[in-house]
Amino acid sequence: MNIQPGSKGINWTDATWNPVTGCLHGCPYCYAREFAQRFGRSFEPAFHPERLGEPYNRRKPTKIFVGSSADMFGDWVPDEWTEAVLAVVRECHRHTFQFLTKAPHNLARFNPWPANCWLGGTVDVKRRLQPTLNALRATGAPVRFISFEPLNEDMGVPLLAGSIEWIIVGAQTGRNAHQPKAIWVENLLSAASAARVAVLMKDNLIWQPHIENFPTTTITQLAFL
Repeated sequence: MNIQPGSKGINWTDATWNPVTGCLHGCPYCYAREFAQRFGRSFEPAFHPERLGEPYNRRKPTKIFVGSSADMFGDWVPDEWTEAVLAVVRECHRHTFQFLTKAPHNLARFNPWPANCWLGGTVDVKRRLQPTLNALRATGAPVRFISFEPLNEDMGVPLLAGSIEWIIVGAQTGRNAHQPKAIWVENLLSAASAARVAVLMKDNLIWQPHIENFPTTTITQLAFL
């Protein structure tokens, strides 16, 4: 498990945990694949059972991003890997486990979700948004969120109140990083405000004022209201 070093780490989590690594989506902007290649590591999906005990060793309650170097719910991931991870999640009540996937259609297969799970879907283009919202609603998870990173086009549709509790907005990472258009960000902030959804901006997003709220933040505290 890797503890995130404040402003130099992932600002929406406290630690990353990778009992599963690798991904077959083939996204051209994937920072995890580029990182693996840089250090001569395979990016083929793999299970690391020796890492399953890591959350038990962390006594302090921690937000843990599971699978920062993988998609835990890709169609290629055996259920046995996922069930082994979820068994740990169910036993580590003191931690909050954050899952993020581009295959949200697979999340409902693992219902009911433990109360200490936040489930998210990555949406980089508009056509992914509605299917992701539908899939997240079907999970019944206590916290559901969407990561718009990278935000590659205007989403152009409202967010339905009650469908999600949180959005993350970020720029593309890596060597060819680029910022989203200002109007795309403005439209997302307006949609989040109307739906009473908390917003967190990634550190790589050049935007003022910087918003960094979590789903437990009261709506009246949202910086853009």
